[in-house]
Amino acid sequence: MTPLLTRALVVRLVSVVAGAIGFYLPLAAVPTFAAAHGAAAAAGLANGGLLLATVAGEMITPRLVARVGYRWALAVGLALLGLPTLLLLAPGGTTLPAIVAVSAVRGVGFALSVVAGGALTAALLPAERRGEGLALVGLVGGVPTLLALPFGTWAAAHWGYGLVFVLTAAVPAAAIATVPALPGRDTTPGGSHGLVAGLRNPALNRPAAIFAMSASAAGVAVTYLPLAVGSAAGWVVPAALLAQPATSTVARWMTGRLGDRHGQTRLIGPGLILSAAGMAAMAVTNCGPLVVAGAAVFGSGFGVLQNATLTLMYGRVPAAEYGTVSAMWNGAYDLGMATGALAVGALVTVTGYGAAFMVVAAGMLPALVLARRDATHDARHEFDDDRRPDLAGKTQSSGALHAVAA
Repeated sequence: MTPLLTRALVVRLVSVVAGAIGFYLPLAAVPTFAAAHGAAAAAGLANGGLLLATVAGEMITPRLVARVGYRWALAVGLALLGLPTLLLLAPGGTTLPAIVAVSAVRGVGFALSVVAGGALTAALLPAERRGEGLALVGLVGGVPTLLALPFGTWAAAHWGYGLVFVLTAAVPAAAIATVPALPGRDTTPGGSHGLVAGLRNPALNRPAAIFAMSASAAGVAVTYLPLAVGSAAGWVVPAALLAQPATSTVARWMTGRLGDRHGQTRLIGPGLILSAAGMAAMAVTNCGPLVVAGAAVFGSGFGVLQNATLTLMYGRVPAAEYGTVSAMWNGAYDLGMATGALAVGALVTVTGYGAAFMVVAAGMLPALVLARRDATHDARHEFDDDRRPDLAGKTQSSGALHAVAA
């Protein structure tokens, strides 16, 4: 059996971990920082600006990678992801325009790191074990996510925002030293030019749209749960922000193994139902145990959808198109999170947090129709896929899998 942990993959995992810390450590802290210097809507603008800039960057990164290679794109991305956070500590850094501008630059850096890194990760994994391999990378990236997200909120409250922002700058910058040991260029650069064609391909845009709907709820939870629950029960928000990535990480791992054996499309429906149920439970913001349980249920569904949708998309293209898949999937992730954060920012002023969370939960259910169509697609094309050796794993019979920068 072809080994998963090659030297190049182990080196790549360093930047996976660093990118996860750089993105998630301030993700819930920056909205509260913005809200402390503005209003509740400022929280949505902070993370909304970050994620919209990420989506814009992801759309152009495949072509950039084709020109400069993985290493340059990844190194620049890591630098832009972390270092601009230090500007929030400078005079004028507490103004809303400064917060949004820093978030936008960080979003571009994150886009560079996840798209270049994602295509590189897929290329480093053996095709016959891609589902398991991407689940492993998701596990490695999920551990720092699990710790960084609640720690950032807790550290900002107890030690101040300065420490959070300094760590956010330092960790990704330190990981740049590992980049020269990675492969410099895609061996099949032609795949970086297929983004428009990928967006027009239902076999790719259906899983991406399904995942975007769930990601919108993740953006709402990360951005507004600290504000919705408040400080009356100080343990609730850290526990919920720990439970969600923890269960998501475990679910990604299990999905990778189950999907390789039984087909990823069978897991999408249950993943959507778990996500919606968890979001509905978090809507009861005055019940701490239910909020934490809801975060855990939502995390489970979100983890299933992370792994299953990405595996399906990689499994439906030749290796030359990995850059396209990476850009589309990460774009769906971040556009979904941004849409959720911005929409609920406008909605909460009218409905309150609980009702807004319920609207988000209900908004995920129409994706079940897309999931059914995607399962029908797999049933019709399974035989053809099994005869195509250039695919990165078969969509049904053998399966194939973002870590934060997978």
